[in-house]
This record gives sequence, structure tokens and C-alpha cells, in this order.
Amino acid sequence: MTTAVPVLLTVPEVMSRLKYSRSKVYDLIRSKRLASFTEGRCRRIPESALSDYIRAQLEEIA
Repeated sequence: MTTAVPVLLTVPEVMSRLKYSRSKVYDLIRSKRLASFTEGRCRRIPESALSDYIRAQLEEIA
């Protein structure tokens, strides 16, 4: 049985996927709308957290 390894994204990768500015991505992180963690000086966003954020945005407008 294998377990899936979560895909971790950098802030620039999230910026690219969402077409958001750096400050907007950090605003989402600060407001807890986009989950992330730091390891040393590196901030990482799980791909599942990005999917959850997008899903919440879609539900909000529906």
C-alpha cells in the first residue's frame, strides 16, 4: 500500500496558478483563507489547500 505524497507549492507557483500578485497571496495566507506552513525560511502551500481555496471561491459565487 502506497500513500500519496502531498504536492507542495511555493508562493510564486501559487501566484502563477491564480494569476494573483505576491501581496494578494500573502493576504490570503494571513487571513487563513489559504493554508500554508513554513519550514525554516521557506513557505509552502499544499496543493490540496489551493484546491480548497478555489472550491470555496466557486461555492461563494454559486
